Amino acid sequence: MTKRLWRVSASGVGAVLTAACIAHGAAAEPLTLRYGQDWSSAHSIYSLPISVAQREGLFAREGLNVQVVIPVPGGSDKMIFDGLNKGWIDVTHIATPFLIRAVMKGSDAVAIATEFKNAIYSLVARPNIKSYAGLKEKRIGLADEQGSITIAMRKLLAKHGLPRGSFNVKTEEGTPQRFYCLLHSDCDATVLGQPQDLQALAQGYSLLGRSDEVVPDYLYTVTAVRRPWAETHREAMVRYVRAMADAFAFIRSPDNRSKVVADIAATIGCSDAIAAQTLDLFSEPGRNVLPKSGEIDLKGLQQVIAMMAEAGLLRPPLPQAERFVDMQYLQAAGVQ
Repeated sequence: MTKRLWRVSASGVGAVLTAACIAHGAAAEPLTLRYGQDWSSAHSIYSLPISVAQREGLFAREGLNVQVVIPVPGGSDKMIFDGLNKGWIDVTHIATPFLIRAVMKGSDAVAIATEFKNAIYSLVARPNIKSYAGLKEKRIGLADEQGSITIAMRKLLAKHGLPRGSFNVKTEEGTPQRFYCLLHSDCDATVLGQPQDLQALAQGYSLLGRSDEVVPDYLYTVTAVRRPWAETHREAMVRYVRAMADAFAFIRSPDNRSKVVADIAATIGCSDAIAAQTLDLFSEPGRNVLPKSGEIDLKGLQQVIAMMAEAGLLRPPLPQAERFVDMQYLQAAGVQ
């Protein structure tokens, strides 16, 4: 862990003592944040940064009591309008297309930190299907049509000769549900995140392709909050993004590999071997799955907007990425 060092002159001793008293008070009375997740996210690899920050005491070190609220009724599409707006939660995990869609409908939600940059989703088929051609007129499990997962998968399928209408679709929200669909033969193929795709391959299922074959760098999931609420709880927001930055540093450190593998296994319910493969996949050069410190890549967010427009979900003139973010908390925490 990085230690914060104070360089103090004699005249600054009083300021340091004052800061120490403030820190002691924060530790004695932690600020509470209710963090919302839908059920599928809480049981997937996409809860990793939050899980690490909780398990390693990084939120507590910042004087935060982060309470994870699961599930927010209605799933990912309701995280903002129901979860944030109705006051069930203070901050939420959200995929960027849903944030963009909510803001375009009038929401005052903004992203304050990145949780995952470039997600890797695999198209996995039943063992007897070895090629894209074998999926013609078959049933494929996809996610919400307006989310980046399905946008990417449709691009991948079209690239390999399977345009819209050449196969049947079963919509299932969340990798765990789509994995169940595949295992019980309700789907001939489906899109899976980690570690379920690796588990399926270990059981003999076929890997046909991955989303990053057709999708350039983009911004997948963020922490979002209502702008007015964040402004009146600025200190909590700064502490939150600082703890998240430490979580990403923890995950990236080779010294912590065994702990991170154990955390993945415990969170998702997979073997240590599959958890290690997941971490190795994320660490491959060029993957850029995780941010360095929770920083927000505006170019990556603009790419999401372009993907949504390409899929017919947004019409020109297209909004700029800056509309959907508030960088002040990352800047105050020294992250961006």
